[in-house]
Amino acid sequence: MTPPAPAQTQFLRILSRDEAEAAFHAALRPRPLRHDDVALDALSGRVLARDVAAPVDAPPFDRSMVDGFAIRAADLAEASGAEPRYLTLNAEIIACGTPPALTVLPGTATAIATGGPMPRGADAVVMIEQTDPEGAGIAVSRAVAPGAHVGFAGSDIARGQILLRRGTVIGAREVAMLAAVGLDRAPVWARPSVAVLSTGDELVAPGQPLRPAAIYDSNGPVVVAALRENGCDAVHLGMIPDDADALQAALAAAHAAHDAVILSGGTSKGAGDLTTEAIAGLGAPGIVAHGVALKPGKPLCLAVCDGKPVVVLPGFPTSAMFTFHELVAPALRLMAGLPPRTEARVTAHLPLRLPSDLGRTEFAMVALTQGPDGLVAHAVAKGSGAVSSFAQADGFVTVPALADSLAPDTQVQVTLFGPTITAPPLAVIGSHCIGLDTVLGRMADRGLVPRVLATGSQGGLAALQRRECDIAPIHLLDPDSGTYNTPFLAPGMRLIPGWRRMQGIVFRKGDARVAGRDPTEALAALLADTDALMVGRNAGSGTRVLLDRLLGGARPQGYWNQPASHNAVAAAVAQGRADWGMAIRPVAEAMDLGFLPVADEHYDFAVWQDPRDPQAMTAFQDALAASTEALTAMGFAPASGDRP
Repeated sequence: MTPPAPAQTQFLRILSRDEAEAAFHAALRPRPLRHDDVALDALSGRVLARDVAAPVDAPPFDRSMVDGFAIRAADLAEASGAEPRYLTLNAEIIACGTPPALTVLPGTATAIATGGPMPRGADAVVMIEQTDPEGAGIAVSRAVAPGAHVGFAGSDIARGQILLRRGTVIGAREVAMLAAVGLDRAPVWARPSVAVLSTGDELVAPGQPLRPAAIYDSNGPVVVAALRENGCDAVHLGMIPDDADALQAALAAAHAAHDAVILSGGTSKGAGDLTTEAIAGLGAPGIVAHGVALKPGKPLCLAVCDGKPVVVLPGFPTSAMFTFHELVAPALRLMAGLPPRTEARVTAHLPLRLPSDLGRTEFAMVALTQGPDGLVAHAVAKGSGAVSSFAQADGFVTVPALADSLAPDTQVQVTLFGPTITAPPLAVIGSHCIGLDTVLGRMADRGLVPRVLATGSQGGLAALQRRECDIAPIHLLDPDSGTYNTPFLAPGMRLIPGWRRMQGIVFRKGDARVAGRDPTEALAALLADTDALMVGRNAGSGTRVLLDRLLGGARPQGYWNQPASHNAVAAAVAQGRADWGMAIRPVAEAMDLGFLPVADEHYDFAVWQDPRDPQAMTAFQDALAASTEALTAMGFAPASGDRP
């Protein structure tokens, strides 16, 4: 006698794709699970769980970029082919790893190899090809600008700056950056452990003989591969027959031992459907969607049991893969801390001329933002020794050997570093501030990681004017009106108020030239001391504008060392590579430096009245508002309300 077939279970309600996704995410609330400290050699493909700050400068000292002679640029100011200048050679040769012992005095030079540390007193290097030996010295027949052929300490990476942000997917480039600052491991999100079970009496493992009426289990292996592609540790637990007790036991064990469970097969209505009954005993809320309006993929079953996803994919391979990538992979990627998947080679608009050396094929790294007519490729290279460009770059543009540049407004092909890329929802280009790191960190916690390029206030406003970014952080004082930022807005722009911050002269505590004096007296004392070494700021930054106004045309020693952040300035002073510079108070206090207030400035955000992505802009403003307490604790005075 044939036993009666179990009653067929119908789909309770067919959900739309969006309804199914919303129900699944509402029940699961997918987010990274836990983090591990992982060694460099095992970091590839992992996702940073916390921001990583640089513990040292890179390079760690001022160094020569060529073989030649360390000199004072002022000694060669009048040098020419008709009237070469003679410099006496000091009695040392500086090689890589050789600390300099002698100061380069006026009228002298020291032989130095590529990578050798710069001696005190020297502010430039003249290439050996541009000199002629003459007696106990050299003859130089051309002038050299201050800073020529010198890679300044911290010019690539400054101690204390955010090197990599949480949410970054680590590849070879990021490993290089970590190693460059001496880090041998990093905190990364743990990969979700996902158990894969194949269900059905008809299944046979690949490699085994195929019996009559059976099929090979193709879903199990392909699901395992897809899981690994999406940041999960997948474990294939084999095939389970259509037996209620066996299925329930296997499912319960897998659920207890792993972060997620994926089954394939047995979701359609019919006598073989046992999986939905087995899921019922795993925990609340249970099944949230069984039957989705997809073709293929209607039989998909989504469940969440005691905080863990349990998914039953359709049995047909095409349906299984379609539904996995459409509705399951996005949630698992969030659990792995990964960004959404996108695509592998893109066309982008080049906004500015990209120079190149004629005769050499060049690969120029670029960062992508969204412009009014598509993607915009911003060149981010800092030189052959820089590794921080990797953190900002999405890919590279190839400049042919027979071209000396790529013209502005050119459409270029960008080869991506990763398999896919999507322009971020917000591009932030402009002034650097450690307070901005706090605001953007809150956005990263919500899965929004803006593109950030520190070009200075003026560079940010120019990019905003071209609609190549969404937000331009600025702190520019109009000397005529005494007003910050508002006078610099173009029609159609507005200001989102940020915070007040104090800029001032930073110095090592106990420096008698500065301590206890007002800014005018201190600056006069520093400029009068020819041995006082300053550290400047990059062109286009609001701090550079303020500093130039304070100097009144003076160009003291160290002026041409122009790092792009307050951290780099403070680090140079704290480590004795410079005696003074201009930075904000919180950075000075963090490095235990003396601070002489100069300007209480407004650090605000210029934006367009009609943002490209209103939701992303709202998310930024929400993160800014939520950061008030943290910003106050850092020493800033947050503002409120829009400015005209």
